[in-house]
Amino acid sequence: MFNKRTKIKDLLAQEPTGQEVIVMGWVRTFRNNQFVALNDGSTNTNLQVVLTLGAFDEATLKRITTSAALKVTGTVIPSQGKGQKLELKADTLDILGDSDAEAYPLQPKKHSLEFLREIAHLRFRTNTFGSVFRIRHSLAFAIHKFFNDRGFLYLHTPIITASDAEGAGEMFRVTTLPFDGTPRNEDGSINFKDDFFGRATNLTVSGQLEGELGATAFGDIYTFGPTFRAENSNTTRHLAEFWMIEPEMAFYDLEDNMNLAEAFIKYIIGYVMEKNREDVEFLAARLAEEEKSLPADKRSEIGLIEKLEFVLNNNFERITYTEAIDILLQSPAYKKKKFQYEVKWGVDMQSEHERYLVEKHFKKPVIVTNYPAAIKSFYMRLNDDGKTVAAMDILAPGIGEIVGGSQREERLDVLTARMQQLGVPADELWWYLDTRRFGTVPHAGFGLGFERMVQFVTGMGNIRDVIAFPRTPKSAEF
Repeated sequence: MFNKRTKIKDLLAQEPTGQEVIVMGWVRTFRNNQFVALNDGSTNTNLQVVLTLGAFDEATLKRITTSAALKVTGTVIPSQGKGQKLELKADTLDILGDSDAEAYPLQPKKHSLEFLREIAHLRFRTNTFGSVFRIRHSLAFAIHKFFNDRGFLYLHTPIITASDAEGAGEMFRVTTLPFDGTPRNEDGSINFKDDFFGRATNLTVSGQLEGELGATAFGDIYTFGPTFRAENSNTTRHLAEFWMIEPEMAFYDLEDNMNLAEAFIKYIIGYVMEKNREDVEFLAARLAEEEKSLPADKRSEIGLIEKLEFVLNNNFERITYTEAIDILLQSPAYKKKKFQYEVKWGVDMQSEHERYLVEKHFKKPVIVTNYPAAIKSFYMRLNDDGKTVAAMDILAPGIGEIVGGSQREERLDVLTARMQQLGVPADELWWYLDTRRFGTVPHAGFGLGFERMVQFVTGMGNIRDVIAFPRTPKSAEF
C-alpha cells in the first residue's frame, strides 16, 4: 500500500524514540542542502527533515524546491535545534511532484490577503488559510454534533425552489429557456410552460419554510446547506453564495429559541477552542500584529482569544428593540452625530448600531427581541401589541448580527392577513399554510450565517477569506 504515512501533526505529538516512519508533504523551505521544512496541511507547524550531507545525489537535491511534494522514510530523533522536540533523519526520499520555484506564486515571505484572494486556488497552502479552514471544518463538525446529540433530524431542503422565503426578491433564476427568443405571454411576461419545471424557479435564499414542514412532523430539525442572494453588494460582509444553519423546533416559543441559540453558539466556539487551540492562537497573534498598523480607535479592545472566552463565560444580554433604540438615542455617539445611519423607532438597525450596543455599551453579545412588524418577515409571530413581532437577533462583537430568528406565526388567520398585507401570494404557499390547517403548534427557529460565524471565530476581517471559493459580483472563478 502506497499511503502508509504518519501525519505531521500526529508525529509532532509523539516522543522521539528512534521509530521509523513515512511522512509525505510539501516543501516550505530547503536550506543548506540539508534541512527541509515539510508540511502536510494537518498543522501549521513544519516537520524538520534532516538530509545527511552526501547521502543524496545533486540532481535530487536540485528538485527539492518550494512546494515540491516529497515522500520521506526515516528515523525520528530528538531535535538539535529550538522550536520542536523532534526531527526526522531521512533514510530515503522520493519526489512525488516537482514545483518550478521561480514560477510558484507563494514564495517564503509574507503575502497580503488581497494578493492571496487573486490566487485563491493556492492560498490554502499558507499558514493563515490553513488555520482558517481547519477551524471552518471543526465548526461544521461541531454544528452537526450539537444538533445530533440533542435529537435533531438533519433535513436536506431544496436548493432549487419556487418560493422567496425572505420576500426580498434578490434571487438567482434557474431556467432552461433560451436567452434569445424566450417565449412570452400576451401581456409580455415570460411563459414558463416549456421551462424545465414548468414555472419560475430560483436558487434558494433560505431553507426555513421547508424546514418548518419537517419540524411539524419530527419536532426538531436543522438544515445546513448553501443559500444564494443576488444582492449586488461588494462589501467585506456579503457573499452571493454562502452556507446557512437553520434549526426549526416545534413546541418552542421565543425564549426557548433564544436559549437554544445561545447554547449553540457557546458549544461550537467551545469545541474549536478545545480542538483547534493552536490555530486560534496563530490567528490571534496574526490579528494582533495586523492591528498594530491601525489607528488606536480602530483597534479591537480585546484580543481574539479573550473575545471568544468572553462569549463562552458570559450570559448574553437580552433587551427589546425599543430598549435598544432608547440606548442608541441616549448614546454619546448619537449625540455627537457619529452614526452614519438614522436612529429612530421603526428603522432597521444598521451594523454600526448593532456593534455599538455590543462593543461599547454592553461589551458582550446581545440578543435583541420584539422588532417592529413592518421591518420583519411575514412568518414572524405578531405580538399582542399589534406593532411588534416575536423576532430575535443575536449581535456579536466585531461583526454585528450573527443570528436572526423568531417564533413563527402559527395562527392561520393572522398569518394569512400578514401575507396579504405584505403582498406574499398565499396561493403559491398553500403547502406552507397547510401546517397551520392541520395540527398547528407554537414553533420557532433561527438562521446562522456560517461564514459570519467563521469570521467571528477566526478574526478575519473579510468574509471572502473564510470560504474556499468566494462568489461575489463579477467574480466566479475556479
